[in-house]
Amino acid sequence: MIIYDLSKLSQEVRDQILTSDKYTKWFSEFPSKLFNFNNAKTIKGEKLDIRTAILYGSPAKKSGVNMCAMSHIAQCEEPCLDEAGRGAMTSTQMSRLRKTLFFNQYRKEFLEMFKKEVITHAKYCQKNSMVCAVRPNGTWDFRWELIIWDFMVEMYNDYGVRWYDYTKIANRIIPDTKVYDLTFSYSGVQLYQKFVDTAKALGMRIAVVGRYIEDMPKEFMGMEVIGGDDSDARFLEPQGVVSWLYAKGKAVHDDSGFVVG
Repeated sequence: MIIYDLSKLSQEVRDQILTSDKYTKWFSEFPSKLFNFNNAKTIKGEKLDIRTAILYGSPAKKSGVNMCAMSHIAQCEEPCLDEAGRGAMTSTQMSRLRKTLFFNQYRKEFLEMFKKEVITHAKYCQKNSMVCAVRPNGTWDFRWELIIWDFMVEMYNDYGVRWYDYTKIANRIIPDTKVYDLTFSYSGVQLYQKFVDTAKALGMRIAVVGRYIEDMPKEFMGMEVIGGDDSDARFLEPQGVVSWLYAKGKAVHDDSGFVVG
């Protein structure tokens, strides 16, 4: 029996779930795990003895609930939806969708699983003399500091957990940025520029995606530019700089304003 409310999903996605024995089973139970460890974004950190747990869910409004508050203004909503797929969805996208429904519809059970996995991850890192990093917004832009701040502080104090994320919300107020490190995500869309200006005025680190590897400038918006592709561990970088990343895959051809060049 399906345990999630699917009413906010597109008809195509609902039909895909309800006509597949595999997906009907998936959406009749909770996920077995939330975090991912082996992915191209975070695996580079292991050469620095950093092990990162990252949580991927459905971006923007794909789940029927907007998990990225600035997605419409920054005009990254459509690229996210296109990437995540309309109509036929892959197993990876279905897995992310289930996690997002789990988060929004079974918050207590979600957070219990979330905390248990983070603690297990932290103990593993401690045992193996690794820096424990957690990136809860792999594809969301959720304000975790509003619901689990005490837990974040506890894990930072007890295990040295480095919480970090990218965000398009320039005015997020983090009580202690040593505990939770944020990098502002740039977009060149005109309507979004006042938020870029706010992030710069606040001295935030700003992630900028360039189209080609040879195009990295020494300065951008009057800020020093540093290469950011060696690892995903943004918390190792100073604030007030531009962390330059390179477009990969389909992003090379993006013309929304997110990619520079």
